[in-house]
Amino acid sequence: MSTFTPQPGAAPLARQVAAQTSMEARLLLRNGEQLLLALVIPVLVLVGAVLGAERLGLDLAHPAVDEFTPGVLALAVLSSSFTSLAIMTGFERRYGVLKRLGATPLPRSGLLLGKVGALAAVEVVQAVVIGGVALALGWQPLVGGIPMALLVALLGTFAFAALGLLLAGVLRAEATLAAANLVYLLLLAGGGVVLPSSSYGAASGLVSWLPSAALGDGMRAALLEGTVPGRELVVLLLWGAAATALTARTFRWE
Repeated sequence: MSTFTPQPGAAPLARQVAAQTSMEARLLLRNGEQLLLALVIPVLVLVGAVLGAERLGLDLAHPAVDEFTPGVLALAVLSSSFTSLAIMTGFERRYGVLKRLGATPLPRSGLLLGKVGALAAVEVVQAVVIGGVALALGWQPLVGGIPMALLVALLGTFAFAALGLLLAGVLRAEATLAAANLVYLLLLAGGGVVLPSSSYGAASGLVSWLPSAALGDGMRAALLEGTVPGRELVVLLLWGAAATALTARTFRWE
């Protein structure tokens, strides 16, 4: 008769991160407000922009669905990696979730990797849903530009996730909720996400330096023209590096 011998200890880091990623992704997709930000609003913006452009007879260089889909994909990245992440993290701080997770074998680096992994999973779902709607509307993406669009999305996620954590780490939960939604609306309206930064007239030079414009313009350059958006990639990298450095200095876990 064999004797059971317990082996206390933490699971391997990779398994811990995978479990945390799975939990974070489920929480994001089960939350009605986060689902609204992640999927419903981008899809409504895409359908409204395409139908509105066709009814108004706008003079566009490309079909309306081809013009607007890259920007809506950029909006989806902004929704999940900034707004949703900031709000969830802010309330996790308020309710002591981060403090309790800090007492588990999961290191802080593992917690952050779990959040990043969850964002990646949610963004895959967003891309499938938005891309499916766009294809149904007649979208013809430039296949050769997809790898570059993925790089733009990756750097956009890095920049906005760092900004979201910066916001959530210094403000109270209620203030984070208000600020994250306000910034989202401002960038949607005037941040060069859905519309190119060049369409903002005299302010286009300033708008082009926003991470939202760099993300939107980069997606358009990749999926519409098949070019390498070098300037936009550098802008996103600079925003991400600066926000990461500030977050590391100011983030409060409880």
